[in-house]
Order: sequence, then structure tokens, then C-alpha cells
Amino acid sequence: MPVEEPHHIVCQLDSVLEARGMTLTELARRVDVTLANLSKLKNNRAKAVRFSTLTAICRELQCQPGDLFKVQE
Repeated sequence: MPVEEPHHIVCQLDSVLEARGMTLTELARRVDVTLANLSKLKNNRAKAVRFSTLTAICRELQCQPGDLFKVQE
């Protein structure tokens, strides 16, 4: 199995949640994703995110994908 190359995408879900006054638990309930999976995303441990999940998160947080992710060199 090939060694994974590091990536530079950083999730800013915590700051978007804070700006919206919403908890991770509430978001998990609204988008029907486990708290554990959203926690992985929030803490930059997720290796992938489904477009359907990203769409649901953006819908609930009334944001764009670019609000949730940034490239950090």
C-alpha cells in the first residue's frame, strides 16, 4: 500500500459553528451524521467527506464549502 502524502486542507468547522451559535452535537443531529464522524472532520482527522454530507452541512450552516475549508501551506 502506498504511503499517504500529506495534504494541506484544513477544516474550519469549529469557527463556523461558533459563528452560528450551534454545537457539533446539534449539527450531527440535523445532518444525520454521527458525532464521531463530524468530530473527525472538525479535528482534521477525516480522510474524505462525501458531497452529500458536505451539502447537508452547508445547508444547515447556511454557508459555502469554502467557508468550511482552507488550504494551509
